[in-house]
Amino acid sequence: MSKYITVEEALSYVKSDNVIVSALGGAEPREFLTNLHTIAKRVKNVTVTTCLPIEPAEYFCDEKHADSFKMDGWFYTASMRKAQKSGMVSFIPNHLHLAASKRLKYKQPHLFVGTATLPDKHGFMSLGISNVYEKKMLASADLVILEVNPNYPRTFGDVEVYIDDVDYLVKTDYPVPTLVDTEPGEKDLQIGKFIAERIEDGSCIQLGIGGIPNAVAHSLMGKKDLGIHTEMFTSGLMKLVKAGVATGKHKQQQIGKHVAAFALGTKELYDFMDDNPSVQILDGHWTNDPYTISVNDKQVSINTTIEIDLTGQCASESIGHIQFSGTGGQADTAIGAQKSKNGRSFIALYATAMVKSKETGEREEISKIVPFLKPGAAVSLSRNDVDMVVTEYGIAELQGTSIADRVQRLIAIAHPKFRETLQKEARALDYIK
Repeated sequence: MSKYITVEEALSYVKSDNVIVSALGGAEPREFLTNLHTIAKRVKNVTVTTCLPIEPAEYFCDEKHADSFKMDGWFYTASMRKAQKSGMVSFIPNHLHLAASKRLKYKQPHLFVGTATLPDKHGFMSLGISNVYEKKMLASADLVILEVNPNYPRTFGDVEVYIDDVDYLVKTDYPVPTLVDTEPGEKDLQIGKFIAERIEDGSCIQLGIGGIPNAVAHSLMGKKDLGIHTEMFTSGLMKLVKAGVATGKHKQQQIGKHVAAFALGTKELYDFMDDNPSVQILDGHWTNDPYTISVNDKQVSINTTIEIDLTGQCASESIGHIQFSGTGGQADTAIGAQKSKNGRSFIALYATAMVKSKETGEREEISKIVPFLKPGAAVSLSRNDVDMVVTEYGIAELQGTSIADRVQRLIAIAHPKFRETLQKEARALDYIK
C-alpha cells in the first residue's frame, strides 16, 4: 500500500527539464496527462514523448503553457496536428520497431508513466493493451508511475510487470479509450475485395484501422486458417478470430497465437482480450522487426497511403510538409512481408480525394496518384519497397518493374478522368514515350 499515491503526488515528482515518456494510445495515463498543466507555473522545459495520444490534454494544446511543456511524438493524432502550429509539438521520424531503441540513444527518460491492471496476488500487473515501447522505457526510466485501473484487460505475452519494478501506483477507474468501428463504404469494399482475392488460405495477416482495413477483414470471412501477426490488434481481426477464420495453426512462430504490439478498438475487443492467452501482446521491437515478420510464411501486410507518385513513392504520413500521422510500422511490415516465403505487401488508397481549391475556395476532386508528391512530403515507403498498390479501380503490381512499366500500371488504376492528363505528364517527364 505504500506505493499508492494521488495524482497530485505523482505530479510533484515532475521537475524542470525532465523527459517524460507516456504509454501509447489507449494505454496512456489519462489522469496524469490531463492534470499535467496544473504544475505549469513551477516547471520549465518539460518534454513529453508519446505516440498516438487520445486525450487532447491542455498541457500541449494551450499555447500559454509553451514555456513549461513540449511534446515529441512518434505518431500524430488530430490534437497533435492542431498543436504543431504553435511549435509545442514536434515529430520524431522513426520506424516503429526502432522507436524506443533510437530514442534511448538520444534521451533517457526521467519518468515513465503508463497504465496497468491491478496487481494480482503474486504482485504482477499487466500493461494491458500496449507494449510497443513501454517495457523498454519502463526499464530505462529513473522513476516509474503506473495508473492501475480495473477496466483494463489483463493480457498475456510480454506485458507483465512486477510491483517491485514500479515506484508508485495511482488508483483510477476510467473506461479504456475505444474506437468506433468505421463502416466500410463502397470504395472500401471494392478495395477489400481486390485484396482478399489475392490472399490464400493459411496466410498470416497484418491490418491497420479504418474503412479499408475493416473492409479487408470483412472480405476475408470466407478464408480458412489465417494467422495474425500484426502491429495493431483491431476489432476487425478479433471478428476473424471469433468466426474461426483466424486460427494461427499454420504459422511458423507463435503457432495458434494472435500476435500484436498494441490494441485499440471497441469494448468488445478488450473484453475478448481479457484473460485470453491466445492473444499475445509482445515487444514492438520484436513484433515489428522485418526479420521477425518474415519468419511466418505467406505473410501479408495491408497498409494505406495518402498519396503515391508515378514512380511508386508513398507519402503516407504527411500532406506536403505538414505532418499528419506517422510512418508507424508501414515500412517494417511491408518489407517484412516481402521477405516472407510467398508473402505480399499491399498499399491501398482511394484513387481521388476532395480538397478545397486555393483559387476558388470550393472543394474539387483531385487524383491521389500524381506525377510528383507535394513539396516537402515525407516518403514513408520508398519506391524500392512497394509491392502491390490498390485502388477501387484495381491492383498495380510493381515488384521488379521499371519506371516506365510502373507508370503505366499506376495510371491504369487511377480515376479514369485523370488518366489522360497523367499520361501527358509522364511523357513530359520522359518516364514514357
